[in-house]
Amino acid sequence: MIDTNVFQNKTAVYYTLGCKLNFSETSTIGRILKEAGVRTARKGEKADICVVNTCSVTEVADKKCRQAIHRLVKQHPDAFVVVTGCYAQLKPDTVARIEGVDVVLGAEQKKDLLQYLGDLHKRGKGEAYTSALKDIRTFAPSCSRGDRTRFFLKVQDGCDYFCSYCTIPFARGRSRNGSIASLVAQARQAAAEGGKEIVLTGVNIGDFGKSTGETFFDLVKVLDEVEGIERYRISSIEPNLLTDEIIEYVARSHRFMPHFHIPLQSGCDEVLKLMRRRYDTTLFSDKVHKIKSIMPDAFIGVDVIVGTRGETEDYFERAYEFIKGLDVTQLHVFSYSERPGTQALKIEHVVSPDEKHRRSQRLLELSDMKLRAFYTRHIGREMSVLLERPKAGMPMHGFTSNYIRVEVPHNDALDNQVVQVRLGDFNMDATALSGTILTNEYDG
Repeated sequence: MIDTNVFQNKTAVYYTLGCKLNFSETSTIGRILKEAGVRTARKGEKADICVVNTCSVTEVADKKCRQAIHRLVKQHPDAFVVVTGCYAQLKPDTVARIEGVDVVLGAEQKKDLLQYLGDLHKRGKGEAYTSALKDIRTFAPSCSRGDRTRFFLKVQDGCDYFCSYCTIPFARGRSRNGSIASLVAQARQAAAEGGKEIVLTGVNIGDFGKSTGETFFDLVKVLDEVEGIERYRISSIEPNLLTDEIIEYVARSHRFMPHFHIPLQSGCDEVLKLMRRRYDTTLFSDKVHKIKSIMPDAFIGVDVIVGTRGETEDYFERAYEFIKGLDVTQLHVFSYSERPGTQALKIEHVVSPDEKHRRSQRLLELSDMKLRAFYTRHIGREMSVLLERPKAGMPMHGFTSNYIRVEVPHNDALDNQVVQVRLGDFNMDATALSGTILTNEYDG
């Protein structure tokens, strides 16, 4: 039994790097600490506890994690510092040696964070607690929204794919998931707390069911019946696991939004083979065509990695032309970063940093063109928007069903409300469309 008296009236700050899954898990950690008596520190207040949830998808991510830890230690010099997440799992000793760090928790330990805090006295030297890859087996539930309107429901964790460039299976372990019954219960609780939108998150969510003998499609169908949740979004799903039956179901569902995020990584088949991906460009193109044929206004986001080992100039040009011809909405472009222990390090051809930058810029410019064209096609339409509370002094914003960002005049009464909006032109910095509110869709 943990004595929570030590946590009463203590304060905490949280810093998260990386993916939506990390943000969801940080929010759950925050909830655990809150239930133990810890409140979030106010702006400018010195915290008693600092929690850093790290990412390790690239070398740049590792560097950002170290910088964040140093910054928080400086801002909160007497705080008990806990570091968890992928970087903590992969490099626990490195993290533990950072001045000011007290405890480093691996993938299997972070759910039990309270057990490692003790009396919150500084340790003097960081202590690392991690498990071997084969022992990372627990699925830790998470359904949280933090300060956001949307809830993030973790449905799956880990990955069995072992792509040649990726360390995520080493950081998060094998694929595992919660049961459909438990996830439905969490969705119902989110609805009871006023949630209107849930994003399904995980590492490889299409692989859902390894632990329970169920399927992701089974999960989608059952979640669709949960009363009170108006919108679901499927976060990143592998193209080979995005089945036609899932696409067709989303097309006729009133709750699952016409919004997909599909990792491509390269538009060249030779590079996909080097990456050890489980599809080719023909399959990917077919998936995009299937979506657009029945949901022409669907938003499709695509992940692309540039400058991987083996990506020659010719391979990149072929990839660029393939992506240019895809009817997708936005590209999320990442520069390849060499990760220790990955098979990609055995590939001979190395792309220079300058060339990686040049290729990234070309794809980012292509992404901007595609996104702007997609937004432009919707100017003048009337669409439903779920509004979110903005930062002080900023207009309210929200997203349409197909993920167009919309700005409207500030009105606190409309926070977390779905309203009917006529879409206008681009805002000042071209990051959203302006909107004119017509009606509140659910005001009776």
